[in-house]
Formats: sequence, structure tokens, C-alpha cells
Amino acid sequence: KLSHLLFTCGYQQAQADHNLFIKASNSEITILIIYVDDIVLTGNSDYEITALKHALHTHVRIKDLGILKYFLGIEVAHSEAGISLCQHKYCLDLLSSAGMLGCKPSTTPMDSSLRLHKDSIPPLADPLAYRRLVGQLLYLTSTRPDIAFATQQLSQFMAHPTQVQYRTAMRVLRYLKSYPGKGLIFRRDSPIQFLGFSDADWDTCVDSRRSVTDYCFFLGNSLVSWKTKKQQTVSRSSSEAEYRALATATCELQWLTYLLTDLKVPFSKQAILYCDNQSALQIAANPVFHERTKHLEIDCHLVREKNQAGLMRLLPVSSSNQLADMFTKALPPRLFTANLSKLELLDIFAPPACGG
Repeated sequence: KLSHLLFTCGYQQAQADHNLFIKASNSEITILIIYVDDIVLTGNSDYEITALKHALHTHVRIKDLGILKYFLGIEVAHSEAGISLCQHKYCLDLLSSAGMLGCKPSTTPMDSSLRLHKDSIPPLADPLAYRRLVGQLLYLTSTRPDIAFATQQLSQFMAHPTQVQYRTAMRVLRYLKSYPGKGLIFRRDSPIQFLGFSDADWDTCVDSRRSVTDYCFFLGNSLVSWKTKKQQTVSRSSSEAEYRALATATCELQWLTYLLTDLKVPFSKQAILYCDNQSALQIAANPVFHERTKHLEIDCHLVREKNQAGLMRLLPVSSSNQLADMFTKALPPRLFTANLSKLELLDIFAPPACGG
């Protein structure tokens, strides 16, 4: 019913995201995104926004909440610098429900020497509490990429969690106690160019020997997409694991490109995808490496195809400048802090510094 109403009002459904509806004419654009019964409306035409609100209220009776400040647990703040997102209240509620508001803070979400695996320790008497906690942490990663790797590791043990995994989850909460107000900022002066970082940690999973794929994408200086996921098959080498990670990152970049095209956003520069593995870059550039790659799935070679088509430029990057490193492994405090500063994950609710 809602889609039909929007179609009659002249809106088109985006191909990249079917919850996104767009109406563009000349220099005016109006954008509507829907999640169940929650709607965010934006655009540069006050007249069209007012007309759409009236049409929606006439047919489905909406409640206008004004300027976007809070949406699905995400707090939105507007400033001259840009738009910032965080889940400060959600994080504090999570700490309160777990009884961790008075806990001792931690500088990192996970011990860098710990590798979680299935063990012979008896499972928790109440696994539902663990599952509920990990589910809440998964939603918190919407604005907290710094806990993405730890949460991905914890989510693998939902069926039979033990005390080891539970203590690790508590470590994540102690880290959140240190920085409950961290969030993302999308700067208004950011250039329209995608910069991506692809990485993989070979043979990470102790139980399955599978590697971990991760990537992160910036739109100019603003972090807009990230992911940490265990690969579906076992890789025979680190080059293979990195090449599979490149394929996953390329798919995400293609989707982001489609999304900006639907939003009528022109690209100023070609996208760049960085990788710190020379072998994976050579496989993507040179089809001669047949003996090394004949066992790979065909879809992995879309990296080469999209690179030749001009979707992106593949460039090497040193391991010290690999911004996706924190998504593949638990880092020691010094490296973790350095990576956080590069991601521009700001402590939005930090108290202002006292001036002298």
C-alpha cells in the first residue's frame, strides 16, 4: 500500500535498496527510506517534502517528529562540520541491563593473545543471556566498527557458549564503559570518492581453519561501510585468502556505486581499493597465474573483471597503513588506538576539554 502510494506521487524505487524511494526533477531531489513503520525523509525541496507529508498523513496517518535526531536507537546530531551518528543511550542501556555500569573500563575490546575456539568446558547454564548480549552488540556495530571483530568472534558460539566466551563478551562491555559515546561523523566537505581497504587474516579460525575477510570503505574522509566475516571455504595460502577478501570488497564497492547512482550523486574521482598483499594484486592484474588460481571459484575473478572495467583502481598499501587491520584480529592497545584515530571514530559525548 505504501509503495503504491509513493509510485502515484511520482517516486521511483531504487534498484540498490528497495526500501529507498527517490523523486528527482531538474535540480530538486526528495529521498525517502523506510524501515517497517519508521520513515526518514530528506531532500532540497520544502514544497515536495510538505506535499509528501500531507499525502502520507492522508492515507496512512503518520506522526511528524521534525528534524531527525533519533532513529532506531541511533542518535543523530547536526553541526556545521557535518552529521554525526552514535548509540550513546543504547550503549548505556546495554551496560545497565548487564549490570556493568560500575565495572572497571578496558582499553581494548578483546585480548590480542586470545583465540576463541570450541573447548571442553561445560556450556553456560543460561545461554539465552549470552545470545541476547551478542545480539545487542551486533546492533551496536551499526555505529561502532571498533567492536566489529570481537562481536564477529563471539557470534560464532551462540549455540553452546562457555565461560570463556562469556568473559570475552564482558571484556567488550568493559571497553564500551570507557567510550560509550563514540560514533561516526560524516563531514560536509568530504570529497565524493570511495577509498576502500581490503584485508584477510589467513587460517584464523582454530576449529575450521578458515580465514577472516574484512573491508572498510570511506566516502572521502567518512567511514560508510565495513564488515568482518569468516570465509566460506578453507584457503590454501594467504594470497588466496586475500584474493577472496578482494572479491568480497569489490562486490561491496559495486553496490555502493549503484547506491550513489540511484541517489543522483556524481562521482568526482575513480574509486580506489587498497590491499597489502602483492600476490593478490598480481593475480587480479595478470590472468597468467593459472596454476595458482585454477582451484578458485570463478566469482573470485570478478576482481580482475571490475578492475579492467574501470570500477576501481587496485593499489598496494603497507601493512602499517592498512586501516582494515583492526577488523581481522584483536590488536594490542597501542596499535588499536592508532587505528581508531585513522578511522575518525570520535568520542561524540566526551566532556569538553577545560581551557586555561
